[in-house]
Amino acid sequence: MCEDELIPPQADMTEQEWLRAGSAAAGTPPVPTTGRAVQWVNRRTLLGGAMAGAALAVLPSQAQSPAAAATRPGVPGAFPFPEHPDGKGEFAILVTGDAGTGDEAQYAVAAAARDVCRAEGIGLAVGLGDNIYENGPESDHDSEFQDKFEKPNNGIDVPWLMVLGNHDCSGLIPGSGGDPSRGDREVSYAKTSKRWYMPGRYYSVPLPAAEPLVEFFAIDTIPWSSYVAQLDPYYRWDGPYMREQRSWLDGALPASRARWKVVLSHHPYLNNGKHGSAGSYDGFEIGNYTSGVHLKDMYEKVVCGRADLILSGHDHTLQILEPTARTGGTRQVVCGASAKTEDGKAHFTHPAAWQNFSDHGFMVLKVSGARLTIDAYTVDVATRKATLRHRARQTRPVAAPAGAHA
Repeated sequence: MCEDELIPPQADMTEQEWLRAGSAAAGTPPVPTTGRAVQWVNRRTLLGGAMAGAALAVLPSQAQSPAAAATRPGVPGAFPFPEHPDGKGEFAILVTGDAGTGDEAQYAVAAAARDVCRAEGIGLAVGLGDNIYENGPESDHDSEFQDKFEKPNNGIDVPWLMVLGNHDCSGLIPGSGGDPSRGDREVSYAKTSKRWYMPGRYYSVPLPAAEPLVEFFAIDTIPWSSYVAQLDPYYRWDGPYMREQRSWLDGALPASRARWKVVLSHHPYLNNGKHGSAGSYDGFEIGNYTSGVHLKDMYEKVVCGRADLILSGHDHTLQILEPTARTGGTRQVVCGASAKTEDGKAHFTHPAAWQNFSDHGFMVLKVSGARLTIDAYTVDVATRKATLRHRARQTRPVAAPAGAHA
């Protein structure tokens, strides 16, 4: 969406308000409602409603069976998943988000990340959505895959776990997320790329596969948080696709045998940047879509207290938020500054270990049996150099893996 048309940010609840609200049931995070109405109506609000109506006549229905966990396709020469930790006993993973512009900033961040990847022995990478700006690819062989992914990341020769962003699934409005079916082109592209890994619109990857130390759960948040209503019944917030995805994640997280569990998504649960948090994205608090109210419900009932991390993009910032009572001990990380930046200031006050609202950058996740570490880097675009700005660690998983002894 156009930056100048954003509704002023508005928080759903601060951490203190959340704590004061109390828990609706023992051991269950409360799900408060503020009762506030939208206070701003701007051109985007009116345009979104009008364009959603117009799209009804032209948007095709392309309902397809959702894909869950899958094995790596047989792409000739595909970069393999790491089978063992490195010499330090760690799996090291590059984390990027909102990278697919094809401009100088993306190339600079990728060049800086490439140097860090060599030094850290990176064996895996993550792309947290908005992989192909502004409207996603036009086909599964669109040249933008080369210009906005393959060429910038040349030399970072590892599998990339990719998730869909709102710009990857645009309808008539750039970034609207109004046509989720477009995301199938990115799933199809994975069948021919050595790097791009996306066996389905949502999936899981355990490392190592036999006795997982960490498991990644990539989800599709777009139909829950589009700027316009989903007109294809299959992709409605309460349609078959979203019900099946939620059911899959609700079963897969507690069933995982991995010590550490990481959810990969485009839209964050909590966020101090100007897009705001789920339930009040961009100032919206009503309706089934733009606010992300149903995504908020899913995070609180399915993810919080079960996953150690939620890694998200969408906001073009770098944030390592603190685990809190509200999150059930799950830590929210926002890493969406791999090609774009924001306005330089925090808009909300969710507790943060470290955050940056001005610089480009990326992160490195390191996972061992003893600890989970997040290194946050900023990048100087002119020199293509990365600087380590913060390191966060945790030594205890949020939840015991399935089958673990007490």
